[in-house]
Amino acid sequence: MSAPPKQAAAIEPWQVLDTKYSYRDRWLAVRSDTVRVPNGTVLSPYHTLEFPEWVCAIALTDRREIILVEEYRHGVGRPSFELPSGAPDEEGEDVLSAMKRELQEETGFGSREWHALGSSTANTARQNNRVHSFLALDAERLSDQNLDPGEIIRAHVLPWEKFLADLDEGRLEIPGLHLTALWQLRSFARKSGDPRLLALGL
Repeated sequence: MSAPPKQAAAIEPWQVLDTKYSYRDRWLAVRSDTVRVPNGTVLSPYHTLEFPEWVCAIALTDRREIILVEEYRHGVGRPSFELPSGAPDEEGEDVLSAMKRELQEETGFGSREWHALGSSTANTARQNNRVHSFLALDAERLSDQNLDPGEIIRAHVLPWEKFLADLDEGRLEIPGLHLTALWQLRSFARKSGDPRLLALGL
């Protein structure tokens, strides 16, 4: 009879020998560490980007439509279709309040029924923040957009079936972090048993 396999030892954290910041504002900070990894290798500098928490929402109308936003994104040099998203505006604003505000500012839509879908890390190699995903049900237009001076955002309301088909067939691309929210919605729909969600075919 063979012996049970030995449990692997836990991976040890890196030892931080020195830290300095080369840039910091309200949006991000660039932290440069000197670290020693468990095998003794010293890495210097190892850069980490510190961001505030991020939020995104799957906002659905009572007609099984999803609300998307279209905005030019300078990082990729082209317009991007995305879930409504953002970050807390000021210290002390909780993530749900931030998401409710961002949805109405970016699209003019609001909802009386919100559910937390979960959170996930943004980029474990280089970032320290998390993305918090929410579901807004029976969303409806409440106002005009209320955009920041540097924002040019177009809101789109798509039938859910077209949204899924366009994703599946490559006609539509959304950020990878927002695909995580769709997986979290799938899990939430199955656990909740809400007929409005089960009708989405998740």
